[in-house]
Amino acid sequence: MTTSERRNEIMRILIGRRHETMKQLAYELDVTDRTIRTDITVLTVDYPLETVRGNGGCVKLAGWYNPHRRILSQEQIKVLTDLAQTANNYQSEILNGILRAYA
Repeated sequence: MTTSERRNEIMRILIGRRHETMKQLAYELDVTDRTIRTDITVLTVDYPLETVRGNGGCVKLAGWYNPHRRILSQEQIKVLTDLAQTANNYQSEILNGILRAYA
């Protein structure tokens, strides 16, 4: 994984989870804590990231930052909602997650 790919993955994780410890990011991406700290420092230039130190510390994305919010049209929302009502539990969970993230 290149540096750029890793940083994109960090942002993908943070957009989905909203916050994560640097230790967990390092574990998931198979790099050192120091590498993640460097990546976060670089990413703060372009993204609203905040680091919290100490017990329970983490890196988190500003609450107002939702890059994918409201990209679905009303018609797309209606179709996904209709599909979720007739889908099995697993499919319904996935469809509802898409709606929460993008509608």
